[in-house]
Amino acid sequence: MTGQRSDARRNYAHILAVAEAEVAARGAQASLEQIARTAGVGSATVRRHFPTRKALLEAVFRQRVHALCERARTLCGEQDSRAALLEWLRELLAYSLAARGLADVLAYQPLQDEAAQDSCAADLGAAGDALLRRAIADRGVRADITIDDLLTLIIGIALATEKYSDPAARADRAFRIAVAGIGTTGT
Repeated sequence: MTGQRSDARRNYAHILAVAEAEVAARGAQASLEQIARTAGVGSATVRRHFPTRKALLEAVFRQRVHALCERARTLCGEQDSRAALLEWLRELLAYSLAARGLADVLAYQPLQDEAAQDSCAADLGAAGDALLRRAIADRGVRADITIDDLLTLIIGIALATEKYSDPAARADRAFRIAVAGIGTTGT
């Protein structure tokens, strides 16, 4: 954004604000043409700023993803590393449900994909991995669990429960079952 004319920066900010509202209302499938109409610009202007739907969605969620990454860094200092990891995963799940479309953005590419290195998924993966590695070192989580496994779990729960009448309650139940396991002993 640096080096752009002030009107181009204002256009970008306005389009992004409109996109945030559209994505909140319609999820990841929000119409780029509707965003352009509502913003009062041509669809070519939207595509100049955001060449792909994924680029637009990444921009929409960037600030909140940054906050979730900061939260992970804060939680790394907690005494109970397993509880810290689970708290962060719950917060990620809650935001994924509240911010329609985030789970779709996270599901676009596996974290190890080279093209995804500057993405919401990669940022969340790096932040969550620090929490996970600490929990594994403290023997609070199995050593064969990866951050990809956990993000897949969160994305799956968010996508599977988003259409329920009370998605948060349904997602919380699915999350608790996944964390506890289905055995009677909790292992």
